[in-house]
Amino acid sequence: MKIRLPINGLSSNTLTLLVSLFLVAACNLTFFANTLKIYPLDSGKAIYLASLTAAFIAINTLLLALISFGRATKPVLIVFLLLASLAAYFMDSYGVVISDEMLRNAVQTNPAETRDLITGKFFAYFIFLGALPAIIVAKIPLRWRGWRRELAYRAGLIISLIVIVIALVMASSSFYASFLREHKPLRSYTNPAYFTYSAIRYANQALSTQSAETLTILGADARKASTQHNRQLIVLVVGETARADRFSTNGYARDTTPQLQAAQVVNFSNYWACGTSTAVSVPCMFSMAGMDDFDLKTAASQENLLDILQRAGVNVLWLDNNSDSKGVAVRAAYEEFKSPQSNPLCDEECRDEGMLPRVQAYVDSHPTGDLFVVLHQMGNHGPAYFKRYPPAFEKFRPVCKSNDLSQCTREEIGNAYDNAIFYTDHFLGKTIELLKRNDKNFETALFYLSDHGESLGENGIYLHGLPRAIAPDNQLHVPAIIWLGSGFQDVDKSALLKKRHDHFTHDNVVHTVLGLMRIETEIYRPKLDILNGTR
Repeated sequence: MKIRLPINGLSSNTLTLLVSLFLVAACNLTFFANTLKIYPLDSGKAIYLASLTAAFIAINTLLLALISFGRATKPVLIVFLLLASLAAYFMDSYGVVISDEMLRNAVQTNPAETRDLITGKFFAYFIFLGALPAIIVAKIPLRWRGWRRELAYRAGLIISLIVIVIALVMASSSFYASFLREHKPLRSYTNPAYFTYSAIRYANQALSTQSAETLTILGADARKASTQHNRQLIVLVVGETARADRFSTNGYARDTTPQLQAAQVVNFSNYWACGTSTAVSVPCMFSMAGMDDFDLKTAASQENLLDILQRAGVNVLWLDNNSDSKGVAVRAAYEEFKSPQSNPLCDEECRDEGMLPRVQAYVDSHPTGDLFVVLHQMGNHGPAYFKRYPPAFEKFRPVCKSNDLSQCTREEIGNAYDNAIFYTDHFLGKTIELLKRNDKNFETALFYLSDHGESLGENGIYLHGLPRAIAPDNQLHVPAIIWLGSGFQDVDKSALLKKRHDHFTHDNVVHTVLGLMRIETEIYRPKLDILNGTR
């Protein structure tokens, strides 16, 4: 079979090199900006920066040369141009890293959240860095010299690139040793090399998760304590993108949480998230593995907190005004509140508060048994923070009214974000009021904590999702509070208050809930129960 490509034109090697040069020059502004912060041009490192740039070009060319050949050359190069333009947009605009975790978050993001990320700048990047170069590549004729010669030339290119990279590294070994060991985060901004690596990791994890056929049973002995005769109504609110330092309960100068303070909740100022994205943190906080050993493949093949509660006879309900439960509630009652058909409080978007009537209806429809309800908030999901609260809650002005954060000042972004926190405070206050109304029939409690935090422009970084190893504290330090109804008379609240500055993490969620629900099981770890030692 003969491949009919033009006799005259560029060789596939030349086209691959030209595309690589374009990608390095046009789609790696964030990489070079961060590199120059560490190695300024006036620091005497110019020769090393030139070497790094040459190595970067060689590595990108090697990547493209290994996966494109013959008829596949143009399609592969076009796909990489389009994807690299999108990666460049998100890195340049928000300072994010296109990691496997970020890709997982993107895949699980719903259409409404995706629309919030689409801006005029997004289209400019896609058109000028992706679509137009892709059209040029499509129109350039390629020269075909037969299978043997093409394979020989491609092998020669690959060997040459490997030799170049080795020579560059050996010539400046001390620089590269420092660069690779002390500045690992910089590698995360290389485009398209790093997002290709991330895509492979994500695909491998996704396939591994799907291949899990058996479910590991956990807490098979779970049962309600025989000495406990009162009914429990526990509400766990999973917040979204809230950072601890924006809650006035944690000392923030602005009054963002007046209702929580009035309700005299117990606030935990030193609480830390398992991950920097919903896709990781939510499954992690309901898992028995613990954040140090957590991985999504294992979580998908094991029971979680909801399974254990149901085995002990607890009625479990998950209400969701976010994307979904990230696999946590697949074996529990689940209802979404993202549309007016299910949520009675929708204006520009459906509000978290709209879940509360369903909570009361659920309570009323269960005259016996304990109840555990999860409320998964839309909370502070960015970048369109101004959409996350009704107009009546626009307390701090002026606000950023755009989902393109580059069009707003840091003050405007912060004001919109704080207004969303202010609305979360209102939502939590209403939830506490609901629990108080049911206090005579139940031991009631509210446990609130966010899934992860958010960057609001510090060091040029916005949103969340950075790998945990390099994530700033504001993406990991989250707010957490507990409110206890009058039925928890056996809890020494003064002893609980003494723990308000202790170090806690998402690892404490499972065991604190088991303690609140009075569930006995061998997998319960008292030391991880926040209320341990207060009864």
